[in-house]
Amino acid sequence: MRLAAELAVREINAAGGVRGRPLALVLLDDSASTQRAIQVARQFYDMPDVYAVVGHLTSGTTIAAAPVYNGGATPLLEISPSASSPTATHGAPYTFRVCPTDLLHGARLAAWARRQLAAERAAVLYLNDEYGRGVRQVFTSSFTSLGGRVITDDPYLPDLPSFQPYLERLQRAGGAQVVMVAGTRAGAEAIMPAMRAAGVTAQVMGGDGLTGLEIDGTLISSAYLPDRPGERNAAFVAAYRRAYDSRLPDHRGAGAYDIIHLLARGLDAVGPHRDHLRDWVAGVGTETPAFEGVTGTIAFDENGDVPNKDVVVGVVRGGQLVTATP
Repeated sequence: MRLAAELAVREINAAGGVRGRPLALVLLDDSASTQRAIQVARQFYDMPDVYAVVGHLTSGTTIAAAPVYNGGATPLLEISPSASSPTATHGAPYTFRVCPTDLLHGARLAAWARRQLAAERAAVLYLNDEYGRGVRQVFTSSFTSLGGRVITDDPYLPDLPSFQPYLERLQRAGGAQVVMVAGTRAGAEAIMPAMRAAGVTAQVMGGDGLTGLEIDGTLISSAYLPDRPGERNAAFVAAYRRAYDSRLPDHRGAGAYDIIHLLARGLDAVGPHRDHLRDWVAGVGTETPAFEGVTGTIAFDENGDVPNKDVVVGVVRGGQLVTATP
């Protein structure tokens, strides 16, 4: 998020800034902690020259911070690149996102498991937080509705000492063709060696929380992949690679890049005023034209969501996540 946002700011300022003034970033880290996110939100809220927040990254921190941004006499616009919980924007008129919700991630993964892998049995391991529960719920209901069967369905916390008991129980239940990890990269990195130790040979798949995992063959759903077609995305990826030692952006970075450019356009249109900027953003796709970004078309609905956005299934090859071929 930070690298892509900094790239966007450099591009905007090189073109003359906003109304002839340079755009600046204020950087704070919520450490993926809901308590810290509330503290960060209060800091941003109290800065009079901060007109919008790009974040937060996770669903839990976005939801925790939303009451701060949406309250008081001078509410502050919050746009997340990656908070995918269906409830993240509900009842929060100053909270938006540019990514699809867990409803799409879980459904796409379930459909891929059934139709592309012909999987009849699945096991689910989900991080017991807002994100993990959301992806798990939709995957489980979608997989079942498509004729599959969920054999085991287990929650875990980040400090779980071992996944071995879950996996051994799965083996005793007859195994599965797919293990769905509704969690983070760290969780998957712990689960996959435990699978090998337990003799579980199932295909591993997961939502965009697994982004950054470098274990080849893993299937990961994402709202954005760097091999997405289109000239605008190709230019973004090339600029990002030039700036950052040939590294590739991910969905979080691409979303942050789009948000910065969207905000710059809004500030140019209505000036540096929190309420005016929020209202301008709320009208993108209705009162003003949709924004064509590197992640696709951004047009907000009444909840601050982008219902026209979709997700794709990627596969890790050579340590990089690329679009999977059906």
